[in-house]
Amino acid sequence: MRPDEFLRALDLLPTPLHERALALRAYARATHCADCQRIGDAVRLALTAAHYDEFGSAAQLLDAAEQQAAGHGSACRAQPTNQQLGRGRVGRWAGTTAPLVAATDASWKGRAGGIGYVVSDGHYGLRSRGTGRLDPTGYSRVLINELRAVDFLLSAYEEVPSGLTVLLDSLAALRYLHRWQAGETEAMPAGYSLRPRRWSAQPTLVRLAELVSRQPDLSFAHVKGHSGHALNEAADSLSHMARRRIGESFDVRPRAHALVDAFLRDWHSTVPH
Repeated sequence: MRPDEFLRALDLLPTPLHERALALRAYARATHCADCQRIGDAVRLALTAAHYDEFGSAAQLLDAAEQQAAGHGSACRAQPTNQQLGRGRVGRWAGTTAPLVAATDASWKGRAGGIGYVVSDGHYGLRSRGTGRLDPTGYSRVLINELRAVDFLLSAYEEVPSGLTVLLDSLAALRYLHRWQAGETEAMPAGYSLRPRRWSAQPTLVRLAELVSRQPDLSFAHVKGHSGHALNEAADSLSHMARRRIGESFDVRPRAHALVDAFLRDWHSTVPH
């Protein structure tokens, strides 16, 4: 399967399946290894099932591919890991006593996108995104994914930390978050589809709006993009890294970990503890 064919097929998958298929991308390439070929066949069949809206079958085929990949090991190529969550933590910042501050961001170029977040206690996340069939085009697509990045951050917690401040460089996204926090949970960006999702009980932004409306201690603030703010630059870099991962093959985890550590070092050097 050519890289462009794989990317177009990925666009058909809902986010959870999208991430799982992306982690198995290496097996979709031509190979002389019979085991890798079988894994690749399962991935390609999953993408074909998604083309016909058979997402249950696609999930089962990805289950089979992941099980075969785990059993195959890394003898002939690196064993893909399950990066469905795409989250990590730089442990040395876990003991910070300063108030928690996070930043989120999104990146789009062509049909490839990425979202990312970083928290001052070392937590971070990045996730690649394709163009979904329910996504609008143009300006609204960028806005919606800025908000999805906030959902990606907040969904990392069973309970959102009290007093958390979230920084965004998108004023439009910030306005929606403030409206939702004020109780206007029905307000949605233009073109955002409220159709039921097969893979989730609620559309992402509907879930986010309801969550934000129940979090009076959660603060959202604007930060100017590309102004040298360490947390914003980290989130921006993570979202770009996630976007590039769709079209390039590289080990994202060590790069993300080192990047977050460097930016957090800068951040904590300027914050009183």
